[in-house]
This record gives sequence, structure tokens and C-alpha cells, in this order.
Amino acid sequence: MGASTALCGPRDGPAVPRDWNQTWHTNIPGLTWCFESSITAWIPCAYLWICFPFYYWYLRHRNKGYIRMSHIFKAKMVLGFILVILCFSNVFFMVWEKSQGIPRTPAFFISPAVVGITTVLALFLTQAERMMGIQSSGVLLIYWLLSFVAALVMFSSKIQHALERGFLEDHFHHVTTYLYAGLVLGELVLFCLVDHPPFFSKADNNPNQCPEASSSFLSKITYWWFSGLLWKGSQQALGVDDLWPVRKQDSSEEIVAWAEREWKKCHSRTQQKMESVTFKKGQKTETSIAEAEEREALLQSKHSQRGPLLRIFWSMFGTYFLLSTVCLVICDIFLFSTPKVLSLFLKFIEDQAAPSWLGYFYAFSMFLLGCLQTLFEQRYMYMCLVLGLRLRTAVTGLVYRKILVMSNASRKAATTGEIVNLVSVDVQKLMDLIIYFNGTWLAPIRIIICFVFLWQLLGPSALTAIAVFLFLLPLNFVITKKRSQFQETQMKHKDERAKLTNEILSNIKVIKLYGWEKTFMEKVLGVRKQELQALKRSQILFSASLVSFHSSTFLITFVMFAVYTLVDNTHVLDAEKAFVSLTLINILNTAHSFLPFSINAAVQAKVSLNRLAAFLNLEELNPESSSRNTSGCVQASITIRNGTFCWSKETSPCLRSIDLSVPQGSLLAVVGQVGAGKSSLLAAVLGELEATDGCVTMKDTAAYVPQQAWVLNASVEDNILFGKEMDETWFNRVTEACALHPDLETFPAGQKSEIGEKGINLSGGQKQRVNLARAVYRKASIYLLDDPLSAVDAHVGQHIFEHVLGPSGLLKDKTRVLVTHTINILPQVDNIVFLMDGMISETGSYQELLQRNGAFADFLRSHVTAEEKAPAGFAAMGDTKGTITTGSGPSQEKPLSGDSVKSAVGRETIPVSPDCTSAAATSGGLSKAERTQHGRVGAGVYGAYLQAAGRALCVSVVLSCACQQALAFSRGYWLSLWTDDPVHNGTQQHTELRLGVFGALGVVQALGRFACTTAVLLGGVLASHQLFLQLLSSVMRSPMFFFEQTPIGHLLNRFSRDMDAVDSVIPDKLKSMLGFLFNLLEIYLVIVVATPWAAMAIVPLTVLYAAFQHFYVSTSCQLRRMEAASRSPIYSHISETFQGSSVIRAHKDQQRFISKSNFLLDENQRICFPGAVADRWLATNLEFLGNGIVLFAALFAVVARTQLSPGTAGFSLSYALQMPFPTKSCCHC
Repeated sequence: MGASTALCGPRDGPAVPRDWNQTWHTNIPGLTWCFESSITAWIPCAYLWICFPFYYWYLRHRNKGYIRMSHIFKAKMVLGFILVILCFSNVFFMVWEKSQGIPRTPAFFISPAVVGITTVLALFLTQAERMMGIQSSGVLLIYWLLSFVAALVMFSSKIQHALERGFLEDHFHHVTTYLYAGLVLGELVLFCLVDHPPFFSKADNNPNQCPEASSSFLSKITYWWFSGLLWKGSQQALGVDDLWPVRKQDSSEEIVAWAEREWKKCHSRTQQKMESVTFKKGQKTETSIAEAEEREALLQSKHSQRGPLLRIFWSMFGTYFLLSTVCLVICDIFLFSTPKVLSLFLKFIEDQAAPSWLGYFYAFSMFLLGCLQTLFEQRYMYMCLVLGLRLRTAVTGLVYRKILVMSNASRKAATTGEIVNLVSVDVQKLMDLIIYFNGTWLAPIRIIICFVFLWQLLGPSALTAIAVFLFLLPLNFVITKKRSQFQETQMKHKDERAKLTNEILSNIKVIKLYGWEKTFMEKVLGVRKQELQALKRSQILFSASLVSFHSSTFLITFVMFAVYTLVDNTHVLDAEKAFVSLTLINILNTAHSFLPFSINAAVQAKVSLNRLAAFLNLEELNPESSSRNTSGCVQASITIRNGTFCWSKETSPCLRSIDLSVPQGSLLAVVGQVGAGKSSLLAAVLGELEATDGCVTMKDTAAYVPQQAWVLNASVEDNILFGKEMDETWFNRVTEACALHPDLETFPAGQKSEIGEKGINLSGGQKQRVNLARAVYRKASIYLLDDPLSAVDAHVGQHIFEHVLGPSGLLKDKTRVLVTHTINILPQVDNIVFLMDGMISETGSYQELLQRNGAFADFLRSHVTAEEKAPAGFAAMGDTKGTITTGSGPSQEKPLSGDSVKSAVGRETIPVSPDCTSAAATSGGLSKAERTQHGRVGAGVYGAYLQAAGRALCVSVVLSCACQQALAFSRGYWLSLWTDDPVHNGTQQHTELRLGVFGALGVVQALGRFACTTAVLLGGVLASHQLFLQLLSSVMRSPMFFFEQTPIGHLLNRFSRDMDAVDSVIPDKLKSMLGFLFNLLEIYLVIVVATPWAAMAIVPLTVLYAAFQHFYVSTSCQLRRMEAASRSPIYSHISETFQGSSVIRAHKDQQRFISKSNFLLDENQRICFPGAVADRWLATNLEFLGNGIVLFAALFAVVARTQLSPGTAGFSLSYALQMPFPTKSCCHC
């Protein structure tokens, strides 16, 4: 009291900051002049001074370039300077008045001075924002909004004062207050606008860049900047070019490089710790060695677990995640404020003497709280989804880069399928954790707060809710356990069906030739029948589980009200206790259901993190195993000195004591028995093996042709060029020399023809020749060729040796190391290395090795004998002097002609149907791309699904849903009648009757819900059976060219993922849609019954509701289809890279493949980001509409409160407050 007197002084009454009789308990609300002059004016100032250090630090670290002085900026500064002058003129005027002997309190000096200084700070931040390229400021917009609210309070007070005492009594303060309010309003309007884009910005200046960056603060928080794309998607089919390029802060180039740096730091720190332990272990006595070894093992185990990976993600995304958590906490504050305001509103309805303005104040308070809750919740979801996309980019990039450096031992520990699962399934688990993690600690806090509020309303009766939870827990546990058993059975049959379907599609040609379609169809349908039986039982249990969850709200309410009213007759159940409790129980039930999801997400993410960490910690290739030397002083192209090599550190050496020198420009043949180590020798030269001793030096560039041919899912031309520029002349020479010209003539589009996945449309010889052509085209200095002639016919092999590998071939001046089993070409090579048991047995020219008559000569004799018994192989080439002959006679020479090559090549070509050839001739593509629909799903699709389910079942579903919703309405209406029962002598009459009918209605509604849910889910099973039968029948009766044009992956996708959606996802979404639709109708009915005039507001809001849904659905469907299509290339690229990593490393082409991986990731994120924003746009707008319905329901209740009972008002408002929840759930469907 003393402080307030010193600040404000006695003026027309007590000098207190607030007086509730003047503010609250009056028909015309007002604030004391002291409160207006101090607290009201200082709130915006305190806000800005608190934000200033954090916001200025943010500005200093987020320089986006400066903005030129625009008209908007100049207007802001001019209005700001006028405000400063106005504030300090107030101070000087007060000083002048005091000098004239007019008494003025300190508040008259302090408040305008504080406001003036704060305005100077706001102008400074405005200039700083311009220099840092901030086009729209949220911090300053909020400051000016708070300042305008404060100015509005003072403005209304001055107007009231002028009406009561006249304008001339204190005309200076009147004028300055009016000017101040107008200027602050002008600043608020200016800060709602967007300034010009900055100059010299480091951001991408693409004209099609994401409009979020150049949007106003209000547009950002409501996601209206996204409306342009939604309108475009509703008017036309969207393409990738219609979407914005990925933002720089979300791009793979930024995020993956950041993740890689963090991972290397963490990895080096762990290595240093382990080396430190090893060093200390060497310094310690024997008594301490055991302890050191234990510590080292502990470090290794920690290194292989999720800890380092988790620390990396936290260092990268922790701050952003904490900001999102702050948004969620603020959202929860508004969430729990709403029941308190509802309680005050119902007290207002009950108190007929309360002033009307109080009701309007509560109505707008509920609306404002709802809107703020929506904004913060949707901002939390937006930040989590953006964070999830960045996390997926980081993990996928790390996994991809790991593939390129994996050792051979690591490749055995991870298959292609497991790696694809890491970047699809496991990454999705981590993305789910980002959204659900806060539920692990926030959900218990929400539950505790709910119980505290319920205790305040109902006392100890609130604790009975715990008993209901404990009762439902074992029931839900039994249902879940039993359902999981049925799901396991279903998955077992699903896997069996998928395997059988794959076998049928893989061998469809044989099945059609023998006419076995019907037999195999019956076999598949038999498995499908068992699968649907398990699914049917699982769906029935799922219905019981859903009913248990939804009925828990009723059970808690029933038990609490029963205990509260029956324990003591003086306990009266009024509208405030009943409907505020219902609102709190809905929050409690949501938190209770969210907790298991959060815990499950955390457990699954823990497993995924362990899997990712285990993969990223797999052994890598040692870059020092093979060194490249480009200096001219080294004469030999390849040098190995005393080399001992093994495939992994745990295995024994596969090559021992290797000393080898390959002169520049020579042709070296490596021969030996199977398993002698020929391929291992090439791997050692390339650095693919672990060098335990010795060193390998290779001069200049190398090209590698692996034994297992590796081709890309691209055109023949792209496979040969392999990232190089097209040289038409050289290309033609290479394809001619590699005997590819006859193939190119037979291909539908020549060299532009597409090669299918894993070269499915090429023979083994064709794939090997494409591999050889790729290596030759590179013009490398060294060629490492792992038996490239084994997969081709004899005449083709002779042609290739003569035109490519031999003394007169294209590579005659290059260094060639050729692993071969073709002995006829050995006289033509410069040197031969004969390997035996991983060691070099003999080295020399062909003649030298024959003269020695050692292991090589024995090997040659055994092979010549085997070739004489077998069909014809290579004919002898060139000079056969020194050839070992047997008693059957000398070798014969056979000339090689172009026709013979063409005929030999023709035998290797896989024939395709004429229909397929003509279809692909124009485009060059063999595979047909999947056709995708544009816009919304057509009504015919829904009709076909409902027809498959059965018309009678559809009618029964609609009737059962309507009946159970009518019972829900009756239960709520009965509760409103109960709360309106008059109180006699402190008690309510007919409590037992009210309670009994309330319980009976709840039980019957639960049974109706079970019937409705079961009917929908079982109808989905029936529809799934019919649709699967139609799909299987259509595919099995399709002509053969259909299977040649359609990749098996597309068909398997229809039979697996799409059928899974038909089995489980669509019935669940249909159930949710029906539930939300009837719930919405019930809410409308309740509001209209309580306040009929509310229908005037409901109709236009519903029209807007439908319009928002229309814009969203047409665009969102296209984005989802595009996202699914953009995901497959990522997985295909990972698979191809994993299979051909040795070729990529040999050609030093890692960066090109990394760039392609980054491009594919960015293209996927380019589609995912608009999809995520579309969900937020819909959720925000629909929840705003829901909050609008709450507002109008409350306003019309205030207008009609003389005819409206508290029970009816509580019934209407408690149901209206549930309005945002159906809209929120609908946007996820």
C-alpha cells in the first residue's frame, strides 16, 4: 500500500493499483487511474525489455542481408519518432505543471518516460531488423499489439472521463492519449505488412522459392502463405515443378554435411578414449590390466550403442526441439485455462444479477484461449514435422555414405533389405518419437493437473477415477494380448501369401504355358481365407478395445457422480460441477490414451537407434590399403611389396607374400584354380582388402570390370558414359569393339533404351559387355578386368579380345590386369601370374612358364584335357607356337566374321513381345510408369468399395451409428436436466433415478458403439475379400506382354502394401470419418437446441468448413501420390549403390553418386514439406472455425441467459468445446 501511494499518491480515492469494485462488480467496467498509468502501460515495455537480449543475439547470428529503406520502413520510423516526442512531451509538460505548483504524482513522470525509452528500443530493433534482412517481425508485432491494447484501455478511460467530467478538465492528457492510440494503431498495421526482400542475401534467389520466408508474421503462424499452392492444386494437376525448391536449411547439402562432421567428431573422441585406455593398459602392472580391459570393453560397447548417435542428433536439433517443447507447454497452459473460464461462465449464467459484459468477456476469453491453443499446438506440430524431415535427411545421408566405405566383412553383416529398412522403417520410428516424446513426461503432468481440478470440484470423489483406470487396465491388456496373437497369425499368412504371389509372378510365363492359372489362384485364395479369418477376429477385438477406450469417459463420469451424490445428500450436482468435470475428463482421457503411444514410440525408437548405431559403427575400408601415385617417377603402374591381405581383421589372410610389379602399358593375365585368390588380388589392388602387411601403389586412374556384372537402372548410354561427357566418335568405337552394335540395333530405342532393375531385360553376356564398355569409355590408365569373357559366347569373346584387350585392341597402350580362365588367349599376353592357395606360384611370359614345366604347365594340361571333352571353346588365336598338344592333334584356327559375331550376340538377347517392343520404341523405356490419378478420389471408387462391402451392411452401419449418437445426445441432455433439478433443503430430489437412467443410457450407447464399430470393420473385411478376388483374377488373366511391361515390384506393391491398406487402413479411416461426422452433427444439434439463433452462425461456418476441406483434399491427395513416387528412387539408388560400391570406388565416382543421393533426398523433401504444411493449414483453419462455433454458442447463451438454464448452457458449451477435436482428427484422415 505504501509503495502504491508513493507511486500514484492519493487522487480521488485510495491509491491502489486495482479496485475490484470499480473493475469487476459494476455494470461499466473500468480500471483505476493508477493501474492504467503504471501496470497497463508497463506490460508491453516489460515484454520488450525481456525479449531484447535474446532477440538481438538472434539477429546478430541470422544475417540475411540488408533491406533498402522502403516506404514501410520510413513510415515505421516516422511514427516511432512522433511517439517518442509525444511521450517525452508528456514528461516535460508534467515538469512544467509541477513548476507551476500543480501537484503531480511520480506515475505521471515515470510511465511516459518508460514508454518513450521503450519506443526508442523498438526503433533500434526495427533498424537492426532492416540491416539483418528481417522482412516481418513477430517480436515487435506482439509488442505493438500489447501497446495497442494498453492504449485502448487508456483511450476508453479518457472517453468515459470526458463523458462524465468534460473534455476541458484535462485537455492535454486527452489529446495526447488519443494521438498515442492512433499512432500505436498505425505502427501495428505497418508491422502486419511485409517489407521488401533483402539485398546481398545468402539465401537462394530462385523466383520459385518457398513463400514462407517472404510472408508476414501473421501469415506464418496461420499458414496462409500456403493458400496459393492449395488453390493451384484445386484448379489443376500439380507437378514437381509447381513445388518450391527445398529450403537451404533443409537441404541435404547442409544437413548431411553437418551430420557427417558431428559423427566424425564423436567417432574421433571415442577412438581417442579407446587409444588412451590402451596406452594406460600398456603402462600398468598386471594387477591393473583386467580393469583396463574391462573399461575398454565398456567403451566399445557404448560406442556401438545409441549414445553417440543420440548426442549427435541432440547437438544438431536439440535447440529446435526445445523451442517446440516450449510451444507445447504454452499450449497446455491455454488448454487447462479453458475449463476454468467455462466454470466462471456457468457461474455467470446461474447468477442473473451479474453484469452482461462479464458474459461477453468470458465468451471472448474462451475463443481467444482456444485460438492461442491452436496456434501453439500447430506450431509445435509444424516444428516437429520439419525436424523429422531434417532428421530423416541426416540419417539417410549418413547411411548412404557408410555404404560407400563399408568393408567386405561389413557387407556380410548388412543386406540390401536391412539397409533399406534403416532409411524407411527405422527413420520413421525416430520421426514418430519427435512428436510423441514429450508425451512421456507431459501426459502424467496433464493427468495430475486434471485430478487436482477435479478434486477442487468434487472433492475425494475424484479419486474414484483411478479405480476405473485400474479396472480397465487388465481388460485392455487381455484384449491387446489376444489381438496381438491374431495379428501374428495374420502376418504369418500374409507373408506366406506374399511369398506365393512373388513365386507366381516370377514364373508367370510357365504357369500360362501350362494353363495352371486356376490352380494357383485357388492356392492363393486358400491362404487368403486363413489370413482374413485371423483379421476378422482381430477386428472384433479391436472394436472391443475402442469401445473400452471411448466408454472410459462415461464410466469415470458415472462413478464419480455416483460417489459424489450418493455419499452425502447435501452434495448437489450443478451445471458447473457436471460439465466442467466432463471437459476435464475429456482432457484426462486424451492424456491417458496418449501416454502408451509415447512410451511405445520411445521403446521402438530405442531399438531403431541401436540398429542405426550398429550399422554406422560397422568396419570401414582402410583408405591407406592402396595408394594412388600420379608422379611420373614411378615406372610400374601397379606395385605390391610383400603384401599380405585379408577380407576382414577377424579372418585369416587370403593373399600372402605378394610381390608384384606391373609395367606400364603391359597386359598381365592372372590365372589359377577356383579359389586361388585371383579376384582377391584385384580387390587388394583396389584397396578393398585389409592389408596386414606390405603396401600397394597404383599409378594414375583405374577402371574396374567386376566378375558379377553391375548395371544401373538407366539407359544403355548412361550406363556406358557413367557420368562422363558424350564423345560420339569414341562411343561408337567402344560399342563396336565391345560387340554391342548388334545389341543396340535390336533394342527398341537403341542406345537410349532403358535397362531394367538389376539388368532384368539383358542377358548375362550383354550385361558384361556393357560393363566392359563402361570401363573402356573412361580412358583410364589401368584396367582391372575380373574374367569379363566368362559370360559371353566364344566368338564374341574372341572379338572382344581382338578389338579391346589384345595387342591390337583399343587398350593396347594401357596397363591391363586380366583375370581369366580362357587359356587360349594366354600366348597373347605380356606376362602371366599363376596363383595357388593365395600365393604367387609362378610369374613370367607364356613361353617361360611352359619351359619351366611347373604348376602352370600342369594347370594348362588339365584344362586342355577338360576342353577336349567339353564342347568347343575359344579357337586358338594368332601365334600358337609353344601350345601344349595332346594325342588328338593340333589346335585349329577358325576365322572370325562380323556375321558370326552378330549371330552369337543374337543368341544372348532376351526376346520381348512385339507389343512390348512397339510400346517402348518411341520412349526408350521398357517399364511402364505407374499411372497416378489427379485431384480427389472419384465417387466411383467409393461406390465400388461400398458395393464390395454390401449395400445391406452399409445401411445397417449408418443406422447403428445414428442410433448410438442419438443415445449419446440423450445422455448429455439427461445430465443437463439432472443439473437443473431444484434444490430443497440443500438436497436434490430423484438423484437415484437420474443416476440410474444416466448409467443405462451410457451402457446402451456403449453397446451401440460396439455394434457400429464392428459392422464397419467387418464390412471392411468383406470388401477386402471381394477386391482381392477381383485383383487376383484380373492379373492372372492378363496377357503376357502386360507382365513384360509391368515390373514385378509394381504388382507386388498392389498385392502387399495396397491390399494391407484395404484390409486395415481404409476400414479404420471409414470408422473415424463416420464417428466424426455423426459427432459433428450431434454438436450442431446440441447447440441449436440450446440456442436456436446459433444456427445463423453455424451455417456459414459449415460452408467455410467444407470449402477448406475441398481445397485441402484435392491438393493433399496429389502431394501424397507424388511423395510415394519420389520415395522409391531413393531406395533403388541405395540398393544399386550397395551392389556396385566396388565399381564406384574404383572409378573414384563417389561424389557423383552422393550428389545424386542428395538430389533424390531433396526431391522427396520438396514434396514432403508442402504435404506437412497442408496438414497444418487445414488443422489451423478448422480449429479456428471450431473455436468460432464455441464463441457464437457462448454469445447466444449470454443473449438468451434469461430463458436459458445453467444445465442447458453447460450442455451446449461443453459439447461445443469438443468441436476442435473432430476437426483436428479429420485432418489426419
